[in-house]
Amino acid sequence: MLGGTGFVGRVVVGEALAMGWEVTAFNRGSQEPPAGVTVLRGDRTAPGGLAALERGEWDVVVDTWSWAPSAVRDSAALLAGRAGSYVYVSSRSVHAEPVPFGADESAPVVAASADDGDGPYARNKAGGELGAVAAFGDRALLARAGLIIGPHENVGRLPWWLGRIARGGAVVAPAPADRGLQYIDARDLAVWCLEAGARGVGGAFNVVSPPGFTTMGELLETCVKVTGSGAELRWIEEERLLAAGVEPWVGLPFWLVGADYDFLHGGDVSKAVAAGLRVRPVTETVADTWAWLRGLGGQAPLRADRPLKGLDPDVEARLLAS
Repeated sequence: MLGGTGFVGRVVVGEALAMGWEVTAFNRGSQEPPAGVTVLRGDRTAPGGLAALERGEWDVVVDTWSWAPSAVRDSAALLAGRAGSYVYVSSRSVHAEPVPFGADESAPVVAASADDGDGPYARNKAGGELGAVAAFGDRALLARAGLIIGPHENVGRLPWWLGRIARGGAVVAPAPADRGLQYIDARDLAVWCLEAGARGVGGAFNVVSPPGFTTMGELLETCVKVTGSGAELRWIEEERLLAAGVEPWVGLPFWLVGADYDFLHGGDVSKAVAAGLRVRPVTETVADTWAWLRGLGGQAPLRADRPLKGLDPDVEARLLAS
């Protein structure tokens, strides 16, 4: 595991240990990995920073890197002769917009290079894919995730909804309630990546739930139920939310409109499902995330490189009063 202490990486390590795997985690040591892991220290961005990986053999390498593609290029090249498969946790963001509802893995990808330094997220992920494939060929598995949620989330999407709904009262909710959502529980992403990597599966896969797997209504009503807050969801139309300055995706997590909705909530995942992807019910994801949050005192860790999520209380009050 390259990393293994953040959100998805930590979950991958936890699932691998639960499956009885022997796990090695390579990282800088800024956070402690889970117990039971062999730790190798190094900094992928520093000269000579991969020295700890110059020896050893592994069946599967999992890499979640989101910054300069050259770091993926160098890691994959170093490990290609001593590892069975390279699983790169990429993103559906690699696709060049606009991406129509129902698009599969063959949709055009943004221009990028494995030699790139740090840049826009889409180019970073696309360049990382190229670096993995250059070294591992058809032994490179590109897991293009979408919206990732579940315990250990450090981006603040589902934790924000749970925290806001837990406070009770009237809560602004983006209508229509029956609009479908597409996401992946990090644990389901991790299990699929590990199992597919172990089988030697290669190529690009959209690794999210099927379109419409849940709805905004089911998600938020589940938040009300698991928190026991009795919050009242006030469903407000898209036009009013936009007119009030509510920013999709950031101001109200999960909520998207227009072409962005088609892109992020409409991906064709039939290829991953055929390759064994299993997705747990949204009720389980929400309940487990709430239990994890309560264990932390209600405050989830947040990545410093991502904008804070959630609706401004003054904007919410105006919407509820109008």
